[in-house]
Amino acid sequence: MPTEHGEKKIYTLNDIAKELGVNKATVSKAISGKGNLSAQTRARILDFIDQCGYRPNAVAQSLAKNQTYNIGLMMPDYVGVLDEAFFRECLRGVCKIASNYGYDVLMVMDSEKPVEHIARLIDNRKIDGVIAMRSLVDSPVVGFLKEKQVPFVIIGPTSDQSVLSVDNDNRGACRDLTSLLITRGTRKMALIGGDDNNCVTHSRLKGFWDACDQAGLSRDEQMVYLDVNRDSRLPEVIDTVLAQKPDCIVCMDDYICNMVLIHLRTSKVQVPRDVKIVSYYDNILLENNIPSITSLHFDAAELGKIACQKLIDKLGGKADGNYILPGYQMVMRDSTK
Repeated sequence: MPTEHGEKKIYTLNDIAKELGVNKATVSKAISGKGNLSAQTRARILDFIDQCGYRPNAVAQSLAKNQTYNIGLMMPDYVGVLDEAFFRECLRGVCKIASNYGYDVLMVMDSEKPVEHIARLIDNRKIDGVIAMRSLVDSPVVGFLKEKQVPFVIIGPTSDQSVLSVDNDNRGACRDLTSLLITRGTRKMALIGGDDNNCVTHSRLKGFWDACDQAGLSRDEQMVYLDVNRDSRLPEVIDTVLAQKPDCIVCMDDYICNMVLIHLRTSKVQVPRDVKIVSYYDNILLENNIPSITSLHFDAAELGKIACQKLIDKLGGKADGNYILPGYQMVMRDSTK
């Protein structure tokens, strides 16, 4: 519907009511789907709205429904270069679903004072719910969000059955990859893991032990090193591991695996001739490494989509239980040949 200058007019609620000869309340009822209107009147108003391109004011809608249509996303404050791909893809999945439901995503940092930033958004009523992108064994976030009675979803495993969480099947995937290594002759392994306060570390460790127990391998013959997430400690751990001549070094994530590879090259240790290497998480650097590294591949974008869908369902009163994303790939490459 052009104006006299050839530009399309921007209609208000009052304009629509005046054009159709009805009152403003009738137009509002047609848009909301509530109230007693004849099917003919509702259809006439909605057809006109479709033609003129009217869009309801988002602020007015949020005030009327006591909703902000914003989701708070808690991102770890420190994200290493190799972790960026996971969080970027996960964020992409969250934003995709949020957009489908008319929500915007406000990102805050989960830092040394993890509740400080999210508290401000909650206290100022700027968000309807929260997605926390990491799950810690000892974290004030869950207790704080419970206390504030804010709907939230955790990405990662949790032992708290009252918390809605979404996670990859890290335990099952790590068990399956480790079992495959064992069936191919691996008997003595060194598992190097990161932050012991991160719940995913424990899921991956359980998967490792599941495979060893199923194969009848002695736990005493396997080497496990956790909290090796600082560059300064890693060389010492790798040298200790190499001195015990393992068949395979199992890295809990891609960051640790990359650091292990750097140290092995410096030490003139050849993969897989001298020792095999696997990673419980994949990235493009491991895929293109020479030799390429056997890894587990997960769909981070899909994880983000499901987390956001769960939160939106919870906001709508339809939340169900926790969800484990079943899909993953064991990508066998040159490092275990």
